[in-house]
Amino acid sequence: MCEKSETSAKAYERVVNYIRHEIRRGNLKCRERLPSERDLADMLGVSRNSVREAMRTLSLMGFISSVHGVGNFVSCDLEQNLSETLSMMLMMGETNYLQVSQLRRGLESETARLAATRILPRQISKLEDLACRIRAETSSEKGSRLDQEFHALLCEAAGNKLIYALFMAMITTINDFISTMYARIVKDERQADQLYVAHEQLVDALSRHDEDGAVRAIQYHFQIVDDAIERL
Repeated sequence: MCEKSETSAKAYERVVNYIRHEIRRGNLKCRERLPSERDLADMLGVSRNSVREAMRTLSLMGFISSVHGVGNFVSCDLEQNLSETLSMMLMMGETNYLQVSQLRRGLESETARLAATRILPRQISKLEDLACRIRAETSSEKGSRLDQEFHALLCEAAGNKLIYALFMAMITTINDFISTMYARIVKDERQADQLYVAHEQLVDALSRHDEDGAVRAIQYHFQIVDDAIERL
């Protein structure tokens, strides 16, 4: 049984390594269709079960997408890959929500700095609108969604795909926690006003293309969030 399991593992790895090698050589590019499972099995001298196992693993990692009835395609879903990793780390107790918030603070500080020089007029207008709607919203659930939309747009304005993927992976993984924390913060009138002011200060700095001001606003925002997490 052990020998069979080891052989199966090696066959699965052979498929994964072949696909990685073909991508590295430029023979397979993003959104290109992979050979069929039968062709891969014949080509590599492995069973179709080994090919399917390799496809499942690569799909979970975000490197392969499957279209029913069509086939498997090379993809680059970094967001899914990072989200799976972060989710597993949280479940295993290898990190916690405060550490995730601290990572977001560092990430979004750089995001704000980049966005200050790259943001488009339409993005500034949208952020201004979102900041107003967040302050006016009486439902914490809707306010939380608007807050997440605000920060997603900020990351988009930075023009960095890796930053955006990291942000979306974190948001996807801790969405329920973010909603809970937002509800707790806005219950306190003083804290709620601080949060609204942080958004408004950020928009003002971005509209003036003030990098330092944008970073200060983000730091202020996450100090409010981190204080709330530590109290919880």
